[in-house]
Amino acid sequence: MMQVLSVASECAPLVKTGGLADVVGALPGAMAGQGVAMRSLIPGYPSVLARADLGKVVLAEDDLFGGRGEVVEARAGTLDLLILRAPHLYDRPGSIYLNAAGQDWSDNPERFAALSWMAARIAREGAEGWRPRILHCHDWQAGLAPAYLRGLGIHDVQSILTIHNVAFHGLAPAAKLDGLRLAHWMFTPEGLEFWGQISALKAGLVYADKLTTVSPTYARELLTPDFGMGLDGVLRARAGDLSGILNGIDLEVWNPATDPEIAPYRSLEGKAENKARLLDEFGLPEGDGPLAVLISRLSEQKGLDLLIDALPGFLARGGRLALLGSGDKGLERAFSDLANHYDNLAVRIGYDEALSHRMMAGGDAILVPSRFEPCGLTQLYGLRYGTVPLVALTGGLADTVIPANDAALRAGVATGIQFAPVTAQALSAALDQLCALYAQPETWNRIQRNAMAHPVGWETSAADYAALYRTVTATP
Repeated sequence: MMQVLSVASECAPLVKTGGLADVVGALPGAMAGQGVAMRSLIPGYPSVLARADLGKVVLAEDDLFGGRGEVVEARAGTLDLLILRAPHLYDRPGSIYLNAAGQDWSDNPERFAALSWMAARIAREGAEGWRPRILHCHDWQAGLAPAYLRGLGIHDVQSILTIHNVAFHGLAPAAKLDGLRLAHWMFTPEGLEFWGQISALKAGLVYADKLTTVSPTYARELLTPDFGMGLDGVLRARAGDLSGILNGIDLEVWNPATDPEIAPYRSLEGKAENKARLLDEFGLPEGDGPLAVLISRLSEQKGLDLLIDALPGFLARGGRLALLGSGDKGLERAFSDLANHYDNLAVRIGYDEALSHRMMAGGDAILVPSRFEPCGLTQLYGLRYGTVPLVALTGGLADTVIPANDAALRAGVATGIQFAPVTAQALSAALDQLCALYAQPETWNRIQRNAMAHPVGWETSAADYAALYRTVTATP
């Protein structure tokens, strides 16, 4: 078995702020079938320490960026974990990234440098006899690990960086270079320097042996100024080392036939009971139009300012929307104000994992109008539950949804609706198409059946990762 250490800032079901956690939590199980023994190194937040079964300390450091840090063996269900217990860095209330004022913790550079540093130490020294062949690092929070490998002169352990969202760079002032244990020779435009600052993400992009991102389309988009977020030049220079591998979803957690949060169903007929329950839960009326659901962080990246402009027309056509999300306070207010004016719009501010399952089971369509979306998992959940995705033509949304254009409808292969460009006008037209297709029961049911049959698990992607692992270890 090839030994791989996955390094990430969050991991479902122990700690989650978004899709990164779902991927990190599902990947070890998916890779086990490919001959890969994967352990996951994650920070010891209070929620993680409370929910995991802790074992012995396997590595320690007395001064880990301001206090003692210990790597502890742990289990959580099927997950084989190494938890970095460092109370001075992780034992604090609230968000794992933000303080009570909604701002980044001022010591975030040190908090996640510590995670990367201990990953590099495990690569160098092992953990009670277990030593990885590869570090698989996720996003900026693990981006310094490849740089530390290089700085420590570790050549027999390779590294892979997966970009889940290039928009977040993990920036720190240049004055922290010594404090973060980074070599001065790395602080150049060809290294980890980004406009006079340290960029943890750029460090990973430059020093990792291979790069991946979470969909083939996003991999191509990253090479352009519109999507590369200032790092497109770095990525173009490493285009030969960059590949796009689609995310999958956990088919046990997201399974309409066994989901404990819903009235289980295996066929489309079973959705009717869940729809009735959802309408009642949100206080929405019966009607002839489709029931759309939206489960999202409320932000302009997700295209939700466009939805505010497009929504009145959809509601006027008899459509209904149940929304669950939080984020930008202006968007929260705007959707709440709209809900006060329309009986067929209901809004819940916040996040509720169980409710998201009920919404996915009860909705006719799931809206994902993102301006950019590296992969997206929401549309995959929708496909699995027969809840037709309406998505923007970008990133992983383009790679996972077969649009209901004339050719796809004639061939009987459509699984959803796509729109481009990402404008309010184009979104309005897509919502009109949603209403028109829903009014044709035979066509609509065929799209739903196609969606439920579409592969959304990890089988193909796990094989792709295993092939990449073999490639990187075979390269001198």
